[in-house]
Amino acid sequence: MSLTKIKTRPSKDVAGATEILVLANHPMETGQRVDNKTKQKIPAHFIQSMTIELNGKVVANIDMGVAVSKDPLVGIAVKGAKAGDKVKVSWSDNKGEKGGADATV
Repeated sequence: MSLTKIKTRPSKDVAGATEILVLANHPMETGQRVDNKTKQKIPAHFIQSMTIELNGKVVANIDMGVAVSKDPLVGIAVKGAKAGDKVKVSWSDNKGEKGGADATV
């Protein structure tokens, strides 16, 4: 489940910035849905926090919760990133599971 993909590209909205897009494969269950077969509530299971680093420096800390959709797509624009820079993403959820990925600009 912890498949996480990172894509980088020049930002169209912010001159001189690089857009970092993160797609995390995660069910993001709220704890409110009911399983059609068992009629029991599906337990909450969601990403609580995500960190994005550029060359070892944290550029974004993101707090998430049950209001975020399944397989969340998160995007940020970072000024000063250049070709060859290293991007690292890590996340943890309410069940203690962790995931992440590395990429190069």
